[in-house]
Amino acid sequence: MTNDDTLPDDPQKLQAARVLALLDASRHSLAALAAAVELASECHAELVALYVEDIDLLRCAAFPFSCEIGAQSGLTRPLTSGSLEVCIARQLQRVRQALSGAVAGRSLRHRLEVSRGQVTTAALDMARKDDVLVLGKTGTSEHWGPRLGSTSRRLVFEATCTVLLWDERQAVKRGPLRWLAASPGSSSPEQTATPALTEWLASLFEGAAPLPLRHAGDLESALTHAAAGGLLLHRHELTRLLEEEPELIAKVPLPIIITD
Repeated sequence: MTNDDTLPDDPQKLQAARVLALLDASRHSLAALAAAVELASECHAELVALYVEDIDLLRCAAFPFSCEIGAQSGLTRPLTSGSLEVCIARQLQRVRQALSGAVAGRSLRHRLEVSRGQVTTAALDMARKDDVLVLGKTGTSEHWGPRLGSTSRRLVFEATCTVLLWDERQAVKRGPLRWLAASPGSSSPEQTATPALTEWLASLFEGAAPLPLRHAGDLESALTHAAAGGLLLHRHELTRLLEEEPELIAKVPLPIIITD
């Protein structure tokens, strides 16, 4: 990205590292997969879908008192290793089908990586510095709205690569890349030039739009009706904003790019 608020406009000539998509067959996960496919296709990157068989859940099933509660019915039933293995196999099948459907008709390098372990650790081990990790916003409490789940939160702050948080309410739509700039007349050391972003990722946006905002409430108000483009935040900025408004991510209806 250049410092004159313009972005590269020839994505056909750009080559990317990899686009990683962490999948679990949930609605928000599949929405993130669709965004990852678009991103990888436009930037000629390899798409790597990652499915992790959660070892923590399997360990929980070993306890004799373990049970699962139906999300709709509220009924409880025993949670056993056998029933959980069946559930994992079914979920993996849905992931395979979703990936196959998402890339159908595209000339896109892609593969599915399946592993067993702790979800966060496996994803962090897979991600390289030049990758983009695409995550859905919602965690296990998705019925409360597009919040940031505990797994996504840890990945956002611990990943060494750029993270793209996708909101399932939005289709992939080009628009300006917004970023936090120092307020006019401010003595803050915050950056005033357009922040650096890998060329192939910057190419997905049309222009740049600096936001001279410092507080979460101002940012929420400014982006309430935004329908295209995205928001770029550095991890230290996101940390500060979440301290002010823990639900900010749910209230910003745009893809959010998080980088160092």
